[in-house]
Amino acid sequence: PLPDGENEHSYLLRLTYQGLLQRYNGASKEEAEKLDPDEIIPKLSDEVRERAKMELGVMGNMGYEGYFLIVQDFINWGKSQGIVFGPGRGSAAGSIIAYALNITDLDPLKYGLLFERFLNPDRISMPDIDVDIQDTRRDEVIEYCAKKYGEDHVSNIATFGKMFGRMAVRDVARVLEVPYAESDRLAKLVPPPNQGRHIPLSVSIKEDADLRNEYENNPTAKEVLDYAIQLEGTIRSHGVHACGVVIAPDTLVNYIPLEMAQKGVVATQFPMGEVEELGLLKMDFLGLSNLTIINNAMRIIRKAYKKEINLSELPLDDKKTYELFQRGDTTGVFQLESAGMKRYLRGLKPTTFEDIIAMVALYRPGPMQFIDSFIRRKHGEEEITYLHSGMKNSLKNTYGILVYQEQFMQISKEWCGFTGGQADTLRKAVGKKKIDLMKKVKPEFVEGAVKVGGATKEIAETFWTQLEEFANYCFNKSHAACYGLIAYWTAYLKAHYPDAFMAALMTSDHDDTDRLAIEITECKHMGISVLSPDVNESFVEFAVVPNENKIRFGMSAVKGVGVGAVEEVLRAREDGPFTSVEDFARRVSTSKFNRKAWESLIKSGAFDDMGDRSDLLFNLDSITSFASKLQKEAASGQTNLFGMLGGDDAASVQSTLHLQKAPVKHDDKERLMWERELLGLYISAHPLDRYETYLSEQTQPLTQLVPEYDSRMMTVGGIISTVRTIVTKSGSKMAFVGIEDKFGEGEIIVFPNLYEKVGAKLVQDAVIRVSGKNSARDRDGNLGNESKLIADDIIVITDNDINGYESTGRKMDAPKISSAVKKERREAYRNQKNGASPKSAVKNDATKPQPKTHSAPVNVAPEIPASKLFVYIKDPNDHSRLVKMKSVCGENAGTTDVVLVLGEKEKSAMRLPFKVDANDNLLSQLKNTLGEECVVLK
Repeated sequence: PLPDGENEHSYLLRLTYQGLLQRYNGASKEEAEKLDPDEIIPKLSDEVRERAKMELGVMGNMGYEGYFLIVQDFINWGKSQGIVFGPGRGSAAGSIIAYALNITDLDPLKYGLLFERFLNPDRISMPDIDVDIQDTRRDEVIEYCAKKYGEDHVSNIATFGKMFGRMAVRDVARVLEVPYAESDRLAKLVPPPNQGRHIPLSVSIKEDADLRNEYENNPTAKEVLDYAIQLEGTIRSHGVHACGVVIAPDTLVNYIPLEMAQKGVVATQFPMGEVEELGLLKMDFLGLSNLTIINNAMRIIRKAYKKEINLSELPLDDKKTYELFQRGDTTGVFQLESAGMKRYLRGLKPTTFEDIIAMVALYRPGPMQFIDSFIRRKHGEEEITYLHSGMKNSLKNTYGILVYQEQFMQISKEWCGFTGGQADTLRKAVGKKKIDLMKKVKPEFVEGAVKVGGATKEIAETFWTQLEEFANYCFNKSHAACYGLIAYWTAYLKAHYPDAFMAALMTSDHDDTDRLAIEITECKHMGISVLSPDVNESFVEFAVVPNENKIRFGMSAVKGVGVGAVEEVLRAREDGPFTSVEDFARRVSTSKFNRKAWESLIKSGAFDDMGDRSDLLFNLDSITSFASKLQKEAASGQTNLFGMLGGDDAASVQSTLHLQKAPVKHDDKERLMWERELLGLYISAHPLDRYETYLSEQTQPLTQLVPEYDSRMMTVGGIISTVRTIVTKSGSKMAFVGIEDKFGEGEIIVFPNLYEKVGAKLVQDAVIRVSGKNSARDRDGNLGNESKLIADDIIVITDNDINGYESTGRKMDAPKISSAVKKERREAYRNQKNGASPKSAVKNDATKPQPKTHSAPVNVAPEIPASKLFVYIKDPNDHSRLVKMKSVCGENAGTTDVVLVLGEKEKSAMRLPFKVDANDNLLSQLKNTLGEECVVLK
């Protein structure tokens, strides 16, 4: 419903200009609302005024005004309720009207975001405004829309799962009653999707030798695959789309059939595509956990430090935030926390928000090849050049490197005279490889570059060729900028309120023990102590101890303790802290806090201030019986009757809890096992504490066992958590070993030859050092989402080893790979195909003569020849320098071998079990630590 006297056009006009006055002129909401659009327009700059006029005209002509009014309505309502929304998503961030209406929080003029990328007269399909919402309150926004526009006008959208590839094979095999082991083996022969696209089974059979062999020689496999081929693409299941919502101008059943998809959830019977084809208004409400983390952090800051954070008012040039980026301390920072990204941030040393946007866009397969050049150009170590001077305005913010779709759209407008609509058509043509459209656009592009841009035909043709190769790598800058801003928000909170941010982060990941282990390690790195749960200090979630750099574990994160039990503890605690176990038993209701909750909190350390864990567990039956009896008496009124007696008589009659000493005390190892069982990880100590020095100097953390380091040789260490053995076709045993360190966990593959030597030693809780190859690819060379380490050598680390190591401080030799293991690896991977590297979009060959106008485009750094880094330490017992050297190298993981030379008179050299990125930053740090003459790269 619209205000009286307003239509869609007039109301959007009013809201837009009032918003622009607030965004660009600093007016308050009250001041802006007193003025009409005609009074506001003269106050705006020419640039703002012209952009708004253009966008309003396009929206009016394309019937898009009502859509914007609906989106701004529910977003502004949500923000008024304290719900955190993202600053925008996708190309909608290119609209100044979206910025004025608070739909987005990025100034499109300041960051060169194009409206044409979102909407233009040549666009046939209507674009969506996708909205990121904190995931815990997404349903509230949908419920508001249903109440505002009518529950019979709003619905979720159905989605249909289809049979493809491996799933089709498994389904058919199950119906044909093929044994599970055989169907699993056959399904795993089917290649996985390539870049998210399913490969038809008929194509896989032709191209994959192993699958083809099964099809031709195994009748069962042939029958399964033949049926699966026929069933590919058919509907397998249906459910509710994760984020799609439809809003209709009238009762939805007049347009589309509905169904009760889940309990209490109404959804369309048509999927997303058909809903759009019917012309219905479709919204994407995406729940984003990072926004919940931001919201929780701000709530903790408000409660613990009495400060309000307004995200839209955060300065984008904050010194502490950029220092955090420059150190690469980005664990928990949205989009920027991978090991590779941290390394690039340390090299880049971002100083502007544009740097952050660029890293979000570049850190993807394809454009990653340009990151090193981008970094060198920022620091003046590589010349910034342009194919033609007419491109400088579009490429200057990225140091001459083509990064965004908006950049080549802008080049086509300024250099070729294209309209906004033509520029977007160009994007579709080259970005989506639409051959017919490319043939149509190319002559117009070349002709425009010559006539408008003053380029030669040769230069125009050269740029077009480069564009054809590189355009599919280019990223939507509007989207990168929005996600870059969320990254900045999280980094700002981490830099200024580290304890509150980490508490919010751990609350979000409380059920993911791998993430919690990483985050607790990060807390220690930041000087923040993570403490065990405590019934007097903990809450439902992780909480800070203000101004003490301490975070308390949330009680609901303890296994066996429900939210209801924790809320009962908090209710009772409102009357003051608990003074003893007896006091706790008197005040906390047994109807909500049962024996299991008692046991779990005792074992996890939540009652440590009130007694020894062994004593409390020994008396657990007495404690729970006492609490139950006491509360039954209270319910019957017996306690009040005794209280009427007063004085000593009452005390003598009322129950008292008597605790006995446990005859046997649990040792530290058992207490740690309780923490591991109930909290998912170790808090008060860690079984590997004894091995910390050895592991930090001899191994790499398991967090580096990731796909981006695929095929690298690594040495890791940790404690064995699981061992699974299998028998191969040849009758030999091999093993899959789960291993954990203080940072995470991983899986080790032990092939038969090595298993024969060390299999008996691979037992749970053994501490081992493993050297081998990081493998994240399947047999066909496709890069997967997880890495495993194929072991070449395994050493069990004993207490005697540690004692000897600590007494001498001597580095052990890197394990040698046996020829048998090498042969076995070759046989195991004989069919593996090497993944093809993306073609370079623009070549930069310094040896070739360049056109007089400008040097060749500059998007790719020349390859650096293979080298070794030699570090020299005179005194083999200089433990301090060894540790510093290891720490510096660990922060710069890469592909360059490191050779350590020890001794003065009798020198010995050894290749260390890790590799580094031999960048200037690493070399400088090593020279400062060891001396100029002690570091050589050759």
